[in-house]
Amino acid sequence: MTVTNRKVEEYAFLRGLYEDGYFPDHVVDKGREILLRLCERVEAERPADLPALYALTHAATEEFNALEAEFEAAGSEIETVAREEIAEDFWFVATAYGFADADPEELIATREW
Repeated sequence: MTVTNRKVEEYAFLRGLYEDGYFPDHVVDKGREILLRLCERVEAERPADLPALYALTHAATEEFNALEAEFEAAGSEIETVAREEIAEDFWFVATAYGFADADPEELIATREW
């Protein structure tokens, strides 16, 4: 499935991480893929309310938790800059799909970073 939301198609996920040499592109690419899969799931499952959206974002957050080891293996980590960038992109996804009232902290509540 491909994303059909125009805002998402035009959005540069994790832009700040790509612009910072501390974060290896090949690992950031995997983070970008996680966010795009989240968008695909939102479009496919069409969550009816915030709890349904949070279930999807929590699953994607778990994928980022697993990605932390790859950042570390590449000499990087999900630290303050990365945390903020990732959180902002989760917020973007929520608002792009009509959930402007989503709690930004709840979107990534299952994070370990």
